[in-house]
Amino acid sequence: MMITPRRLGLLSVCCAPFVIAGWFWLTWLSPWTYERPDSLPEVASGEHHLFVYGTLRYAPIRWLVYGRTGNPQSVELHGYQRQGLDLAPSAGDSVEGLMLTVNGEELEHLDRYERLGIRYLRQEVTLSNGQEAWVYRRMESSR
Repeated sequence: MMITPRRLGLLSVCCAPFVIAGWFWLTWLSPWTYERPDSLPEVASGEHHLFVYGTLRYAPIRWLVYGRTGNPQSVELHGYQRQGLDLAPSAGDSVEGLMLTVNGEELEHLDRYERLGIRYLRQEVTLSNGQEAWVYRRMESSR
């Protein structure tokens, strides 16, 4: 049986969902692609607030990362501006985003997604609604 361009195209279309599913599994669920650095403190149980300003603003991404879309609130983070994938201090500026309320296990899933301790660090900030929240910021070594 000869492989024709048509058969090759059909094979690609049939395999694409499996490749995409495999990538999602490796990125968000696999024990092989992220090992939490030992230097990081344990995540406390209970409720955590998180300010998100990038891909985590989108409900389908949140559902894939920690299993639910949550009930986000629109908020701003004053004194910062977006610079690509990061935030930079900037007096007079603000960044629009969402405040998520998650439990400790969900925060661990979010830490994995952001590669805490490898690509991002988690910093505490005060949001426009007065709530203290975590925000992920790029590490100097990963810029």
